[in-house]
Amino acid sequence: MNDDVIPGVSTAWLISNLWSLLVAVLVLGAGWFIARIVSRYATVLLSRSVQQDQTIVPIVGQSIHYAIMAVTIIVVLGQFGVQTASILAVLGAAGLAVALALQGTLSNIAAGIMLVFLRPFNTGDYIDADGIVGTVVEVGLFSSQLRTRDGVYIFAPNSKLSNAKILNYTREPSRMVEMTFNVPRSTDLDAVRSKVSPALETQFSLPDTRPEILVETLGDTSVTMTARVPVRSRDWWQARSVLQEKLKVSLDAMNG
Repeated sequence: MNDDVIPGVSTAWLISNLWSLLVAVLVLGAGWFIARIVSRYATVLLSRSVQQDQTIVPIVGQSIHYAIMAVTIIVVLGQFGVQTASILAVLGAAGLAVALALQGTLSNIAAGIMLVFLRPFNTGDYIDADGIVGTVVEVGLFSSQLRTRDGVYIFAPNSKLSNAKILNYTREPSRMVEMTFNVPRSTDLDAVRSKVSPALETQFSLPDTRPEILVETLGDTSVTMTARVPVRSRDWWQARSVLQEKLKVSLDAMNG
C-alpha cells in the first residue's frame, strides 16, 4: 500500500466511525464526571453516617471511582463493536500480566482492605508502626497518610503498615502517666501519699479513678517511688507535662 492510499483509508475510517468516536468521547467524559461526583457524594454521605470512624471513607470513595471508570471504558469499547466476552477475556489476560508486574501495588491494595477490616487503627489514632510514628490522617486504597507531632507529613505504603508491629497509643480510652521520684529513707511514706495525691488530680483525670503512688525500690539512703495517674489517651502528652510540674511543686513544698 503506497503513501497516497493511507490518507484515503484513514479518512474513510474516520468518516465511517465519526459517530462512534463522538459517542465514545462523550461517554468517557460523562463517565469521568459521574465517577467524580458519585465518589465525592458517597464520601460525604459516608462521612456523615460514620462520624465516629472516618477510616473507611477514603477507600470506599476511591473504589467507587475506579469501578465507574472501569464500566465506562467497557461501554466506550462497545461503541467500536468490541464484544463484552472479548473485553473480559482481554481484561483477564491483562489483569494477570499486570498482577505479575505490579505485585507491590496489588499488595498495597490488599493491605489497605485488610487494614480497614481488621482495624488496628482508625483515623485520628496516634500510632507507631515499626518507626512510622504519627497521627493517622487517612487510610487510602494504596497508601496511608500520617502527620507527626511536629507537623511532618508521612506517606506510608499500606503493605508496610500491614506487616508492621503497630503500637496504638490512643485506641484505649485511658493511658497511664508514670512519674518516678526519690524521697529520703526516713520519710513517712503515708505522709508523702497524702500530700502528693491531691496534686495529681487534674482536668485530664478520668472519672472514678485515683492516682497510685507505689514503692519502686528501697535504697540505703532513699526510697524510689512511682506515681501512676490514669488520664485520657488523647490528652496524654499535655497531661504528662502538667502532672510533672504539679509533682515538682508538691515535692518542693514537702522539702521546704
